[in-house]
Amino acid sequence: MNKYIISNNLVDLRLDKALTLIDKNYSRVFYSNAIKNGEILVNNEKTHPSYKVQLNDEITTNFIAKTVSEDLTPYELQLDILYEDEAIIIINKPQGLVVHPGDGHHDDTLVNALIYNQKILSTINGLNRVGIVHRIDKDTSGLLLVCKTNYAHNFIAEQLKDHTMHREYIALVCGVLEHDKGKIIAPLARSKDNRLKFEVNTITGKEAVTHFSVLKRFQKYTLIECKLETGRTHQIRVHMEYINHPIVGDPLYGKNNCAIYSKGQLLHAYKLTFIHPITKKEMTFEAPLPDYFKNIIDNLK
Repeated sequence: MNKYIISNNLVDLRLDKALTLIDKNYSRVFYSNAIKNGEILVNNEKTHPSYKVQLNDEITTNFIAKTVSEDLTPYELQLDILYEDEAIIIINKPQGLVVHPGDGHHDDTLVNALIYNQKILSTINGLNRVGIVHRIDKDTSGLLLVCKTNYAHNFIAEQLKDHTMHREYIALVCGVLEHDKGKIIAPLARSKDNRLKFEVNTITGKEAVTHFSVLKRFQKYTLIECKLETGRTHQIRVHMEYINHPIVGDPLYGKNNCAIYSKGQLLHAYKLTFIHPITKKEMTFEAPLPDYFKNIIDNLK
């Protein structure tokens, strides 16, 4: 957070223009968006980019400055943004894209791409996870909600906590499921043998509940819809392996399940429902299956 006092040479300039003269590290468009998002205040009040600044106005800025985020290398990537407003962004993440920096991925993640696209993001989860309130695995495609303000972040986080944010997935699993619907209740903990994996552990595991229903059966595979009641790391992947129907293409869970696809699990976050932090109205977004996923299904018997 930074504070500036308007001097004589800036009086009667538009607020967004004045800010470009105060700190030339950012564009007028960047400041305009920051003002609209409530990240820049005048005398502790929200305003608009065209506001004419007056002598001794106190300007407060509250966004991640480049001097703070210099360790986050911008990643030039065209994002598939389905929706954006002053509080949130809905992104259709492609398979293969890591959500935030971590081991092995420091400058080629979704967060780096958001920085490149000069998005204003919530800061609650720290520098490496700006904007990120929930995540999906690298090789899982589909919908991800990104928060632009800390208020929006807290509001969405509460929905995740009380399970009122609904996330639905489509997966292709090995084998033919006998039951049309099911509910998997199996607590999850990190594996003691492989720190990259999680496993069902009734002693130390955290509550994990997944609902599934069959969409279509094939000779050797089943297309299913999964609904998360909880959101543990790798939850659907672990649960499907636990009932002996691992997700096709999953390199970490299951055995001999990559015969028809070997580039990552065929798991797609296709539907997201939540209450908007500003309007307080329910919103639902859907993302169609990626072409590679659809092509595999179309060629199954």
